Amino acid sequence: MAQNFDVVVIGAGPGGYVAAIRAAQLGMKTAIIEREFLGGVCLNVGCIPSKAMISAAHFLQKAQHDAEKMGISFSGVKVDFSKTLNWKKSVSEKMAGGVAQLLKGNNITVMMGEATFQNPQELKVQSTEKSEIVTAKKFIIASGSRPIEIPGFAFDEKNILSSTGALALEKVPQSLVVIGGGYIGLEISGYLSKFGSNVIVVEASPQVLNGVVDPDCAQIVSRKLQKQGVEILLKAKALSQKKVGSQFEVVIEIDGKPKTLKADKILVTVGRRPNSDQLGLKTLGLQIDQRGFVVTNSQRQTSVPHIYCIGDMSGQPMLAHKASHEGVLVAEVIAGHPRAYDVKTVPAVVFTDPEIASAGMMESEAIAKGYKGLMISKFPFAANGRAVSILETDGFVKMIADSKTHILLGVHIVGPEASNLISEAALAIEMGARLEDLALTIHPHPTLGETLMEAAEATLGHAIHLIQKPLGRSREATH
Repeated sequence: MAQNFDVVVIGAGPGGYVAAIRAAQLGMKTAIIEREFLGGVCLNVGCIPSKAMISAAHFLQKAQHDAEKMGISFSGVKVDFSKTLNWKKSVSEKMAGGVAQLLKGNNITVMMGEATFQNPQELKVQSTEKSEIVTAKKFIIASGSRPIEIPGFAFDEKNILSSTGALALEKVPQSLVVIGGGYIGLEISGYLSKFGSNVIVVEASPQVLNGVVDPDCAQIVSRKLQKQGVEILLKAKALSQKKVGSQFEVVIEIDGKPKTLKADKILVTVGRRPNSDQLGLKTLGLQIDQRGFVVTNSQRQTSVPHIYCIGDMSGQPMLAHKASHEGVLVAEVIAGHPRAYDVKTVPAVVFTDPEIASAGMMESEAIAKGYKGLMISKFPFAANGRAVSILETDGFVKMIADSKTHILLGVHIVGPEASNLISEAALAIEMGARLEDLALTIHPHPTLGETLMEAAEATLGHAIHLIQKPLGRSREATH
């Protein structure tokens, strides 16, 4: 006999579990189906464990290099990598356990198994123990994405790794070739390099993080990685690999010529693809675009009206916080609330060293959208007292505004705590704030947050802690 629900959510990642909780809060009988682990990729093999490892590597670097500048010396700094991995695991388990408690506390039925649509009204849930049929008035697809494989580099997660395999490494590889200089590749490259791995990044574009972040921000991170010992090969394409002895030989093409790299492990991070080829979606007649994303309207409703789709499956940006926002939105839409996806910006963060965070438009995007006059300036962290006191002065806050209205169009931060600083910028853009709104808001001193106020002042042309030289359309600040 089928189990019947008001709402069934497929996928318990940051989009799915949030959607289920909000649906239950709104009084709907709700079930969530997950084939692998509560919290999805993000909590278990993605966002959370990777940030745990990045944090551990940051502590190591501070102890090895920065502390002595403050007069604090450590003798014999050692890394017990197995303990580091256990700590990383404990962080993920704690977060996933929290999700389980939230689902239980909201009386949500949790079903572990593989979900497949039998028809638009029925799902089959197959676990190792049993097969069940589930029906619902509304379905929310939140089944996420997976790493893209490239020809000749099929994942075995032991030697040829996706991000999942990289996060499961039991010891630091002596050498590593990373194919793909996007945010995942650079985050993992950065922390493994700090733990002692010799890393080579192979990127097909002219720069790392190409098209992902502001080019000026990408340059700062690229320089820091190379200073750290990471080799970055640009305009390079991976062609093949083979095992030779205890290592792999990776053949790449760079400057039109073949070159062979040697490494103990290979990490492939060329992007992720939505899981739209799963769940039996093709039998439903759902509209799916050429990139594999399920087509939805502004309420995240698919071409089958009682089926909704959120998160990585519903299109770019493929970010956890965008999925969570959509999860709440769809639950409220189903409950009859007047909601639609109408955000001005989805902030993005790259947890490199230094961090990069962005909200709003890049300069190229603003020009493409027809803005003819832009006000642009930077405020460097080297001019911020708090950044100097924590020995993290690389980077800047960059602001882009409309020269006619002074409305803030984009903020791009590369530097310490960029991930935490960007929320103020996202709120400002969402509210339609002007440069004056940020510049005239008193920020506490001494803090990293002052850099946003000072960047706004610099963009207006009257920074206090910089000597500025007007440069026509763009005002560049110099310290």
